[in-house]
Amino acid sequence: MMAAPPRDFYEILGVPRGAGQEEVQSAYRKLARAYHPDINKDPGAEDRFKEISEAYSVLSDPGTRRRYDAFGADFRQVPEDVDPETWARARAGRGRRAGSGARAGAGAGPGGPAGFGEGADFEELLEGLFGGRAGRAGRGWGPIPGADQEAEIELTVEEAYRGGRRSITVGGRRIEVNMPAGVTDGQRIRLAGQGGRGSDGAAAGDLYLIVRIAPHRRYRVEGRDIHVHLPVSSWEAALGASVAVDTPGGEAKVKVPAGTSSGRRLRLRGRGMPNPRGTPGDLFAEVRIMVPPTLSEQERRLFEQLAAASEFDPRRGR
Repeated sequence: MMAAPPRDFYEILGVPRGAGQEEVQSAYRKLARAYHPDINKDPGAEDRFKEISEAYSVLSDPGTRRRYDAFGADFRQVPEDVDPETWARARAGRGRRAGSGARAGAGAGPGGPAGFGEGADFEELLEGLFGGRAGRAGRGWGPIPGADQEAEIELTVEEAYRGGRRSITVGGRRIEVNMPAGVTDGQRIRLAGQGGRGSDGAAAGDLYLIVRIAPHRRYRVEGRDIHVHLPVSSWEAALGASVAVDTPGGEAKVKVPAGTSSGRRLRLRGRGMPNPRGTPGDLFAEVRIMVPPTLSEQERRLFEQLAAASEFDPRRGR
């Protein structure tokens, strides 16, 4: 029984071959969320997730993607110095010699490599390209280092603040990552030797993780600074108070000066994102004055007395 050819990576992500990096990234993130084994408990979800991750790891790297577009499913095996046009002509010639059983190579797009016959052998094709210089199993051009790869890792604000160990799946491989505390959105983290595998004993490439901080219902992160809303009562704002504010590092106290209005930002130095190599960010608490949704009889009387006694006009600011 003949083995099925590998699925096309563009087909796996559901994007056209001319898709830009943002479109590839968007498709990957959507599919990864849908099929992540921690979320999707379907028996086939993990295999689908591995397939999606491998497709993204190839198409997200410009260099690796160019080789995939040129050589299709054989892109990992073809030596770096092979010209794509020479490769296409060699495949076409062997495909014709293989007879009517020739079929299109997996991953070859429009205008790409021609058919590679059933009877043709990958190593024989390489020998034909190099006139026997290559030899069997890749001898002749020497070890080929693995390609560098990129992948995204999404963290909550709390995870980015604390750091710690995370498990991710890239190209079907599960990798343990020790995230440093205080990583920021867009930061690249290099994992040496965790990229594409080399051939003939050559070193593997590196894996670069790009940090993405997920939207949070309470915190907004800008660089290393964290912004949060601080609800206070009308009397706390008028009289001043020391109130608690939640931060990713735990509860902190902030002094609300007397006469504070909504929108005022109170700064807590050093309570933003940690910085292992320098000054940590700050936390900015934006005051929001809240009033009771319903008033007791006593509260109503007191507010009425205040309204009668006060000459303050908020529309005029005095």
